[in-house]
Amino acid sequence: MFVGHYAAALAAKATEPKAPLWTYVASCQLIDIGWSVFIATGIEHGEADPSLPGSTLVLSDMPWTHSLPAVIVWSIAAGVLAGALLRVSTRAAVLIGAVVFSHWLLDLIVHRPDLQLFPSGPKLGFGLWNLPVPEQALEIGLLAVAGMAWTASRKTLGQSAWPAVMFVVFLVLLQIVVMFVPIAAGPLGAQTGLSALAAYIVVILAAMPLDGARTASQASA
Repeated sequence: MFVGHYAAALAAKATEPKAPLWTYVASCQLIDIGWSVFIATGIEHGEADPSLPGSTLVLSDMPWTHSLPAVIVWSIAAGVLAGALLRVSTRAAVLIGAVVFSHWLLDLIVHRPDLQLFPSGPKLGFGLWNLPVPEQALEIGLLAVAGMAWTASRKTLGQSAWPAVMFVVFLVLLQIVVMFVPIAAGPLGAQTGLSALAAYIVVILAAMPLDGARTASQASA
């Protein structure tokens, strides 16, 4: 799953709009941001198998980012740091932690069994990746519903709907691009990790200017 994770960010923004959008956007992919760094540095490992349907990733070793205990730690740390460093409200800090944790729950639906319950423990994954069309429909569907919720929230605050619409369209286009970018067969190396990291950073940067866009009538008030 890629853009489906951003549904959690948009839903959180609709629920608590006072926190910057980029904090939710970074939170929903924080686990994979860590994963991309750990793949690039050789701390975690995986490989690509082009014969697999849907995602070609075989994620054999990622205990520090995608095991359940690790995700709980990442989630709590993100919420605490958001409150301490960014001075967001307690409500927003809790939501940020929940958005981080949502990554594991959504991965559980689509991943093949590679999510450890605990280090060296059993691995879970319902394997929706093996059914590419339903998996893509799920991702886009989640994004569309959350995008509509964020749009409605913006309208309630007297803000323009266009930034929300454009951001969702941007994410869908990015999903299409990612679908057609091949990953070379074999072990995942530094290039794969850095490319993934760059994509996450681009989305965070794209989210940063979207909080303050208001309607013309509000701007003139």
